[in-house]
Formats: sequence, structure tokens, C-alpha cells
Amino acid sequence: MAFFPPIPLIRKAKIIKGLTKEKAFSKETAKYLDEIGLVNPYFFKRITAKLVKDKIISKTQEGKYYINR
Repeated sequence: MAFFPPIPLIRKAKIIKGLTKEKAFSKETAKYLDEIGLVNPYFFKRITAKLVKDKIISKTQEGKYYINR
């Protein structure tokens, strides 16, 4: 039986790590997901939407994201 890594958990971690690394902590410093080096940045829309719903990150009107502190 093959082991498959938990893709949603890895994806969440990469989004959070990327935004943190780029110091995206407000609307003014928010970044597009492709700016943080995320591969296929808009492929897993549900994962990103869940992070927004859970108020871990926020999305600007322009479609940029930042970490909620």
C-alpha cells in the first residue's frame, strides 16, 4: 500500500510559510499567491478558501492574501 502525503496540510503550510516569509501581514503588504513562489497557486482553491474562512489569512479585493495576526 502506497503512502500519499496529506496534500491539503502541505498546501496550507506552504501558503502560510510563503506569506510569512514575504512579510504579508496587512492589506498594504499582501501578496498574490504566485508572488510567494507557490506552484500552481490557484489550483487548490478550496484549501485557500478554507484558510480565509477560518480567518488564518485574509483576501483583499485585488485577490492578494495576507496573514491575520
